[in-house]
Amino acid sequence: MTVIPFTKDFLWGGSTSAYQVEGAAGGGGKGESIWDRFCRKPGTIKDGTNGDVTCNFYQMFRDDISLMKTLNLNAFRFSISWSRILPSGKGKVNQDGIDFYKKMTDRLLSQGIKPVATLYHWDMPQAVEDKGGWRNRDTAFRFSEYTAMVSGLLGERVNMYITLNEPGMFSTLGYILGVHAPGIKDPACFMEMSHTINLAHGHAVSAIRSEASHAAVGLAFQAPPIYPATDTEKDQEAARITDCFINRWWVEPVLLGRYPSELLATIAPLIETDEKDMTVISQPIDFVGLNIYTRLFARHDTSVPKFQAAIDPHYRVKGSRYTENGWEVYPEVMCESILRFKNQWKNPVIYITENGCALNDINKDGEINDSLRIDFYKAYLDNLKQSMHQGAPVKGFFARSLLDGFEWEEGYQKRFGLIHVDFKTLKRTLKYSAIWFKEMIESGGQAR
Repeated sequence: MTVIPFTKDFLWGGSTSAYQVEGAAGGGGKGESIWDRFCRKPGTIKDGTNGDVTCNFYQMFRDDISLMKTLNLNAFRFSISWSRILPSGKGKVNQDGIDFYKKMTDRLLSQGIKPVATLYHWDMPQAVEDKGGWRNRDTAFRFSEYTAMVSGLLGERVNMYITLNEPGMFSTLGYILGVHAPGIKDPACFMEMSHTINLAHGHAVSAIRSEASHAAVGLAFQAPPIYPATDTEKDQEAARITDCFINRWWVEPVLLGRYPSELLATIAPLIETDEKDMTVISQPIDFVGLNIYTRLFARHDTSVPKFQAAIDPHYRVKGSRYTENGWEVYPEVMCESILRFKNQWKNPVIYITENGCALNDINKDGEINDSLRIDFYKAYLDNLKQSMHQGAPVKGFFARSLLDGFEWEEGYQKRFGLIHVDFKTLKRTLKYSAIWFKEMIESGGQAR
């Protein structure tokens, strides 16, 4: 049996985000977020639900941390709710909010679990959005102020920060397609907005360096391989253009200090950049987080002005399996994504900050037999091992998610968790995959 090369200091964690698991939407002095507002618009969430209560992690975090300990996790990735810290997006800190994160991280540390904090996982204060949100360059500085406040107040409790989660995803889904909060469909603002987001990351890195110099800082990307839907020249060009938009437009400013030239030439009038901005955006970071799930397929699309390229969400590969939310099970994505960073993008230290699948989990007599999820993790971890054998510096793996939770526009219809949550009683139940994950960690990554 080949030994998976996971060292003793390798991080094995569960991943969550504030709006998906915390609940207490109107409690503890929290302000309204864009997701609080978005969920109340008719037709935005497929099952008509919201994240007001979800898992109630806000009150049940002690029990959930005990479950983390049971599963042998040595790290926990969570996000901090900007509107829980600064209800109006700026000004005086909400003491109840910062106290919650202090108590939660203290509890993690007491159990030997490393807190990994994401500063923005899609839940902007509504007050900031009302002033233009990411379309307003000033938001980059508001985010930096919030980051400085959080990293300063949490002090030595947290020594690993992620500035933004999947900037390419939340910008596209929230501001072009309008299927995520804040529900805007304005492609014309996208380029300028994307530069503000990148600038926010850069200023946040500076803020953390200033307030918490002990902490490692990174950014979580979803950078999936983009395949052409067919072998035609037009679809191959569509795949290259789509890769620029979805991947290179976000990764290369941070790691290489430039936007992809072939795309910038087309949209130069839509974005204002200068050398000072790029210096801020591309300052050194300590690691890259990768959220890895599947590959995407692009096709030539004449309805898209200038670029004539689009993702084909209905594309299906003959013989492939698909998860409950329609994502292809494609374990090779691990090697493909990781090795691209190794070979093309400066070979940064990498943490797999999200990986998992949505299944139709059934609680039968108090047991959840999610053997398909176990098979999923086995295959993806085997491919992770292959990338490490090829020299990729991967230092951790976070299952998404620790708990079943609110799955954005899907509501509660899709379950990703290792731990089942009954959303009526809030009872937690370890799925078979959670037990497997525990045993896999105990065996140093060799469990089958």
